[in-house]
Amino acid sequence: MTLKSMTGFARTAGHQDRFRWSWEVKAVNAKGLDLRVRVPPGFDQLEAEARARLTKGLSRGTCYATLTLTREAAPAQVRINRDLLQSLIDTVASIPADAHLKPASLDGLLAVRGVIEVSESADDEAALASLSVAMLSGLDEVLCQLIVARSAEGAALHEILASRVERIHELTLAAENAPGRKPEAVRARLQQAVETLAGASPALDPARLHQEAILIAAKADVREELDRLKAHVVAARELLASDQPVGRRLDFLAQEFSREANTLCAKSNDPSLTAIGMDMRVEIEQLREQVQNIE
Repeated sequence: MTLKSMTGFARTAGHQDRFRWSWEVKAVNAKGLDLRVRVPPGFDQLEAEARARLTKGLSRGTCYATLTLTREAAPAQVRINRDLLQSLIDTVASIPADAHLKPASLDGLLAVRGVIEVSESADDEAALASLSVAMLSGLDEVLCQLIVARSAEGAALHEILASRVERIHELTLAAENAPGRKPEAVRARLQQAVETLAGASPALDPARLHQEAILIAAKADVREELDRLKAHVVAARELLASDQPVGRRLDFLAQEFSREANTLCAKSNDPSLTAIGMDMRVEIEQLREQVQNIE
């Protein structure tokens, strides 16, 4: 048994050099697979690879995968524009001495715009490539966490679904053995109906009434519906034991269960059989609600 839920959440974080990153992945129910991936500016090339890896691990659900990246401030690099500084020194030296002017100082010359250049160290391509590899590895890790979470919830759902299927099977057997379906009970009801009509209107042909009664009995027979319900129970058990994603097929099967139960109630002319059919419809509706969560 490897049923998986479509809902789950997982998070992982890491760091490399001056970078800190984190992945958050959240999945909710959906008819198909809908991937919504967000990556930081400058790392757009990761989106396609992230989608490919998520597709391998997930088959259904809307999945939100968000990569957050922060970078610590890098040490500033200071460089002196020696050509400009030398030009300033030469210019100052060419000015005639003046008793009212103080000689130029080094700190004064260094304060001139452009003499000192301050810049941050750039990240080289090799470092960014290594960072990308680390972040994709983090995505693999968080995807495994998500699959484990979905599998744990799927295990709980498996027990619920299995109990619903078994309850439907029990009700099917109860309907099959309902006293109102026994030939003598059906015969008694039809005979009473014929006698009532014949007594109410003597002009009616008794033979014709019996023919109509037989047709009504044939239309009210639920043998086919019960056979199909039992076949659906067998199919549901096989799906619950499968190691493949079966959510869509279980959803379809739940609709088939509902169709047969509705027909059984519509055909029933016995109160006890109708009551069984109504209980069955409740179980099937609860089954359908839980199946919506299965991958």
